[in-house]
Amino acid sequence: MAKIRAFRGVRPVKDLADKIAELPYDVVSLPEVIEIAGENPYNFYHVTRSEMDLAPGTDPYSPEVYKKAKETFDMFKEKGYMTVDDTPILYLYSQVMDGRTQTGVVACADVDDYIKEIIKKHELTREEKELDRTRHVDIVNANTGPVFLIYRDSDEKRKLIEKAMTAEPVYDFTASDGIKHIVRLIEDQALIAEIKKSFEKDELYIADGHHRAASAVRVCKMRREANPSYTGDEEFNGFQAVIFPHTQLKILAYNRVVKDLNGMSAEDFMKKLGEDFKIEKSNVKVPVKVNTFSMYIGKEWYSMTPKFDISSDPIESLDVTIIQKRVLAPILGINDPRKDKRIDFVGGIRGTAELEKVVDSGEFAVAFSMYPTEIEQLMNVSDAGLIMPPKSTWFEPKLRDGLLVHELD
Repeated sequence: MAKIRAFRGVRPVKDLADKIAELPYDVVSLPEVIEIAGENPYNFYHVTRSEMDLAPGTDPYSPEVYKKAKETFDMFKEKGYMTVDDTPILYLYSQVMDGRTQTGVVACADVDDYIKEIIKKHELTREEKELDRTRHVDIVNANTGPVFLIYRDSDEKRKLIEKAMTAEPVYDFTASDGIKHIVRLIEDQALIAEIKKSFEKDELYIADGHHRAASAVRVCKMRREANPSYTGDEEFNGFQAVIFPHTQLKILAYNRVVKDLNGMSAEDFMKKLGEDFKIEKSNVKVPVKVNTFSMYIGKEWYSMTPKFDISSDPIESLDVTIIQKRVLAPILGINDPRKDKRIDFVGGIRGTAELEKVVDSGEFAVAFSMYPTEIEQLMNVSDAGLIMPPKSTWFEPKLRDGLLVHELD
């Protein structure tokens, strides 16, 4: 069912890989981008966040930002910072974090698979973010970073990946955040054909990168309209992805912090909360199982266990749904967590110390430490054609932009 394509990767020369490769464009603020990349002329933020090289205050969505990105990417190739592989191939991308390794196949996913929902989504996209990356992809003429996809693991694929892993890495470095990144080339055409064939029975799931995928599809549709005689084999019909087996992945919690108690005292809030949850003072800062919660308020941690039966529905049974429908909306008055300024979200990689810090500072009144959404839950939601509540998943480690780039012609 799923169709993947080999491609001619644009990638760093070996001694610049660690200097070029960078975190995704949308996980850092502009001041952080400038601090990270300001003294490094090779850093890929000069391409993905090119406003950093324009006058302060430049609108990040202005035409000159995309023009600058294109100029910088072309310059990286012209100066030999990045080169283009001679023939279309596949790649393996391994990441090592805290002793855990995940290895994905880097290929081009098929736009028509996305349109036909063979590539399944679980998030809504925001129009302004989608339009931004559409312009970026179209003007730079490349997918400058990959979409993070998942496949259901199988013995067949494990054997093929083991065979591909015998190749010597072209890159093997540890980034400043302690994450190790390893890239191998899959150049054996027979092995490439076997790997491509092994995906024909699969459906794929977007883990991270919904905006990148949607933007790539928009660009493809634009180019198809401009080229009505297209064959489907043109490069713009695919978008770069790293496709990981579900057994190797780990979702981290996406915790919630709320600025106030919606006009209630702490005592009244706890009383109201106690109608639906058994609340016990506890030193358990991270829930130990699904459908349980930890809460930090008044410099104390509490465990929360539902008194009600948990639904079997793939959305209603999610912890993020339970906390939204039983606590955030009815008690704290947060009906739209996408827009309400009273709530913020803290990725689990920052730990519970961050929750304690923001509550103890007085900036927030209460924090909820969540049990991570499980990979199977994500796939079940996607299989049902449903959309997860906002901020349901936090994947670590993040894929690095700039290690491999897919050009659209």
